[in-house]
Amino acid sequence: MSLARLAGTVVCAVMLVASGAVAAALLNAELDAFARQAAAKHKLELSSVREVLALAHHEQRVLDAYKRTAESKPWFEYRQIFLTESRIKAGAEFWRHHEALLERAEATYGVPKAVLVAILGVETHFGERQGNIRVIDALVTLAFNYRKRARFFKRELEQFLLLAAQGNVEPGSVQGSYAGAMGIPQFIASSYRAYSVDFDGDGKRDLLGSVADAVGSVGNYLARHGWRRGEPIAGAAVFSSKGVRSIAAKGHKPHTTLRALVKAGVRPAPWPDLPSETGAALVELQARDGPRYWVTLKNFYVITRYNHSPLYAMAVAQLAQAIEAEREVAR
Repeated sequence: MSLARLAGTVVCAVMLVASGAVAAALLNAELDAFARQAAAKHKLELSSVREVLALAHHEQRVLDAYKRTAESKPWFEYRQIFLTESRIKAGAEFWRHHEALLERAEATYGVPKAVLVAILGVETHFGERQGNIRVIDALVTLAFNYRKRARFFKRELEQFLLLAAQGNVEPGSVQGSYAGAMGIPQFIASSYRAYSVDFDGDGKRDLLGSVADAVGSVGNYLARHGWRRGEPIAGAAVFSSKGVRSIAAKGHKPHTTLRALVKAGVRPAPWPDLPSETGAALVELQARDGPRYWVTLKNFYVITRYNHSPLYAMAVAQLAQAIEAEREVAR
């Protein structure tokens, strides 16, 4: 290598180090400004907030995960992740083992046992897979390096600081998903604070280790978001109209009625007897050989308050059906 080329390489290396140092200094300044604001807003000790934030490390895999979320897959691929024989059998076993707990949760919140089990199955394989990224690392990485949703993750980081201050989590060790969700039901920090319940009566809301608190909290979350006791979730659509795609394009929040869908040539089959004015929507999901359509009701939309993707809601609905069927066979 020539001296000129070597000198150029050294200069570039020095510039990279310098730019890295500048970026680090800017991040530290942002973190400290955030610490001051959060401490003042929530009446926390500034030194304690700084101590928690100092634990955080940048995690590039967190940012990478946002480029390849499961929800970006077509339905026929997404479904295969969750509707597996092993997950269905594990769900039936979980149900058998926690029968009394699930009965109590359904009676309390009106959410069917099968749905409670299915959500825990989709989220963490019934508590077995709670994530391998420290929540503090995920939240700080996203709050200060993912500009598209920085405001949201800064709010979640504030909520996490409050969780830690209240003794609900150990901030330096609790692990979760790339998005900062944690525990058996994978609640983000704001949901943990707002919707978790002490369902085992031990005086703590423990989503990390208490199955009872996890089950009760999922039931409470769905009930608080408007779950309708006894109403179905979704049914495969039978239609004689070519306008289904335009109806589906209006989204999965109920925006029409069963009466209007029937008038438009769309109906679910099979379907229980429901009032014709029941709110409904039409959802299109991609099968391997083309689009498939489902009539969905309020409870489908409520599940999407847990995860906003209709893929997720359909996976929960179908896994619930499969687990319930497996349980009946195993009896």
